[in-house]
Amino acid sequence: MTIRRILIANRGEIAVRVIRTCRALGIETVLAASEADLDSPPAKLAHRALCIGPAHPSESYLKADTIVQAALGVRADAIHPGYGFLSEHTALARLCEEQGLIFIGPTSGQIEAAGDKLRARSEAEAAGVPTVPGDPVETTGEALALGREIGPPFLIKAAGGGGGRGMKKVDRLEDLPEAMELAAAEAGSAFGDTRLYLERFITRARHVEVQILGDGQGNVVHLGERDCSVQRRYQKLIEETPAPALSEDFLSRIRAAAVQFAERLAYRSAGTVEFLVDLERDAFYFLEMNARIQVEHPVTEAVTGFDLVAEQIAVANGQGLLLQQENIRPEGCAIECRLNAEDPAHNFRPSPGTIRSVVWPSGEGIRVDTHIGPGACIPPFYDSLIAKIIVHAADRASTLERLRLAIAQTRIDGVATNLPFHAEILADPEFEKGGVDTSYLPRFLERRRVLPEA
Repeated sequence: MTIRRILIANRGEIAVRVIRTCRALGIETVLAASEADLDSPPAKLAHRALCIGPAHPSESYLKADTIVQAALGVRADAIHPGYGFLSEHTALARLCEEQGLIFIGPTSGQIEAAGDKLRARSEAEAAGVPTVPGDPVETTGEALALGREIGPPFLIKAAGGGGGRGMKKVDRLEDLPEAMELAAAEAGSAFGDTRLYLERFITRARHVEVQILGDGQGNVVHLGERDCSVQRRYQKLIEETPAPALSEDFLSRIRAAAVQFAERLAYRSAGTVEFLVDLERDAFYFLEMNARIQVEHPVTEAVTGFDLVAEQIAVANGQGLLLQQENIRPEGCAIECRLNAEDPAHNFRPSPGTIRSVVWPSGEGIRVDTHIGPGACIPPFYDSLIAKIIVHAADRASTLERLRLAIAQTRIDGVATNLPFHAEILADPEFEKGGVDTSYLPRFLERRRVLPEA
């Protein structure tokens, strides 16, 4: 089947991003929009917008049946889920498979394998990819026994979810029982799945992920890595490629491990294999796989020159991989800052409202992915991401200089944003040096006397 019309089951900047690639490919787009988004810029940019329900995500963007029926109703050939919402839920992919719609992403089986952390860990081990010492635990007794074996500190994780929910750091063996109870309750509430596993907490870690593309037939290529170590409560704020202060040999091994894992699943579409880099042991471990396009994919596009959404569509269209590994030659450095409608001065409180005016930066090597403009409404129902500023230059020093200028040129009035906060990070000597670990941001907050983590 040739894809001529795509239903986009998402909103915000990723909807705009997908629409623009579809337009370049001559593909018609229909935006599945909630009542809150019917007058949004993505709705105006798409060929057509279709209301799928009220503003709250549970009544619109998270209803797989409604989205599939909408696609069938407008005679779409395919559905693009973007990221978030139902992008990594087996229900939507499975319904597409049952109804003869093309799901622009992995198969439902691959989403299931990647989304369940215990299954993904098992697949990594089978692929020969290193994993953090640890195991699933069902009882307090099992947890205590494993804790004695691997030694503190520990990390308890929910098997069926992510985003930091159901995750607890435990410093002492005697605190494990209470932490397990809290983690199971949180995981059950968030994901409907109380399964947990316990692993060694990596004290000095970096978060490095590898962008891959697979054709579903076992052929996989990588497009380099991204460092995502600047995080607040497991949510990424700044991403860059290449990962600074790591040897080429080390990075080559991480990239190869990502390809091994994706080959094990015969993975289809774009995906990201994430790793923890243990700075104390000079080692890396499989963390998880994100079976979708990532928020930070533009930094990879900037250094490789390839359109990852176009590659997703080509694979879904049965064209296979258009890229060969030897033709992928990343050049320079790229860094992305996520701009959120939130107030760092008040514990990063969300700041919905109406944008009065906005000025975006422009110039060589500067890219802005956004869905807002003057008069745009930031509703209180969704993620606070309003834009991404991506800068590309020949090396990291030049990229930082260009990014600082781009941040300084940006003006957003009407809602509070973390724009000034990004400017502070980019001026910080520790970040400027490169190679920060995942505990960098708490240290930065303490130094700058920004409101400490609650």
